[in-house]
Amino acid sequence: MKIAVTGGSGKLGRHVVRRLTDDGHQVLNLDRAGERSPQLAVVDLRNYGQVVDVLLGLDDRHSGFDAVVHLGAIPAPGIIPDAATFENNMLSTYNVFQAARRAGIKKVVYASSETVLGLPFDVDPPYIPVDEEYPARPESTYSLVKHLEEQMARELTRWDPELSIVALRFSNVMDVQDYAAFPSFDADPLARKWNLWGYIDGRDGAQAVARALENGKPGFEAFIVANADTVMERSSADLAAEVFPKVAVTRELGEHETMLSIDKARRLLGFEPEHSWRDHRPDRPSTTDN
Repeated sequence: MKIAVTGGSGKLGRHVVRRLTDDGHQVLNLDRAGERSPQLAVVDLRNYGQVVDVLLGLDDRHSGFDAVVHLGAIPAPGIIPDAATFENNMLSTYNVFQAARRAGIKKVVYASSETVLGLPFDVDPPYIPVDEEYPARPESTYSLVKHLEEQMARELTRWDPELSIVALRFSNVMDVQDYAAFPSFDADPLARKWNLWGYIDGRDGAQAVARALENGKPGFEAFIVANADTVMERSSADLAAEVFPKVAVTRELGEHETMLSIDKARRLLGFEPEHSWRDHRPDRPSTTDN
């Protein structure tokens, strides 16, 4: 396919561009930053005219796309003022979704967020493992925007029954070099309770995007995307019992099983994490590439 990736210069975006290119797709990165190359087009996603123009065509670079992967955003709360986060992220996503519709693109995959699940869980989750079945619980402006983006996607796919929009609720994105810090997390179980000790390896995040492009159906669906394990050496059952003693655990947890349920992504997208921080512990040789 011919695929536009917004935010392809970011932490997750670089993995996504590499994965889709390696899979044989023609990929154009739409971003405000990045090394100048034929694979990058500098676009301000807050400007609807620029977005619709670049999706329709760009001189001799391309004449249209089959799909859009939308990752471009302020990536977390607390980076810039709340109002600026809302304006940037909400407007950018509307522009991308609407421009894709105007360009006749029927396949959109975009970055939602684990934050809609209720992070930082100062209020207990309804149950563990958390999943996509309970209503969103945004606790920050950043998360509120992610929730509103999902609502917008639902309405746009209602307007156009042929349109497919897949929201991937990514956990905390990690690169291999980040794993050196993971052993220190065991000293304090509260330090990473804010997202139920979850993470997503950037390469597995890119795999989820590829699976969503392959297997997303018309309509709207949201999927939690996390790695199969936690960031901790302690067992998941022990962590849940100590930190969330009043929360029901709905099934027996594997030793280090993620508490951000990826069952739906496995079942409907064919997503299966291939990497773990445990492969990069100092006491064992690495078996995966960077």
